[in-house]
Amino acid sequence: MSPVSLPAIPTSLGGILVFVVGLVILWAIVSIPVYFAGKAITGGKSDFGDAMGATLGGGIAYFIVYYAVTFFLGAVLGSAATVFALILGILVWLAVFRSAFRTNWLGAVGIVIVAYLILIVLDYILLAAFGVSFPRFFPL
Repeated sequence: MSPVSLPAIPTSLGGILVFVVGLVILWAIVSIPVYFAGKAITGGKSDFGDAMGATLGGGIAYFIVYYAVTFFLGAVLGSAATVFALILGILVWLAVFRSAFRTNWLGAVGIVIVAYLILIVLDYILLAAFGVSFPRFFPL
């Protein structure tokens, strides 16, 4: 199996600008299913800013918790630290969604599930219409 190769980080001002603009566009696109899910679950009380805050904050919080727990508890718990970090990271991610959409835990889980289903439908539509697809980060 070959090692994973990561894309190079741009070093020119133009490259950095394109990279940042691309990340913002990707962030907005990923927030669309979360927006519609939030509208459906909260009865229309959420807006696109809530969705963008949830997707950015949830991703950052998950990343920090997952790697911090794995790093600090890895020596003590071994490989079990990764499982613990995954569970804790998901709970923190759900807490961010709960806070961003001002809902309860069940509502946060509902938003995640509905957003995931919307993402799958959008993926199939994009694939059929344009021949492009979201990266395969989901198991289907």
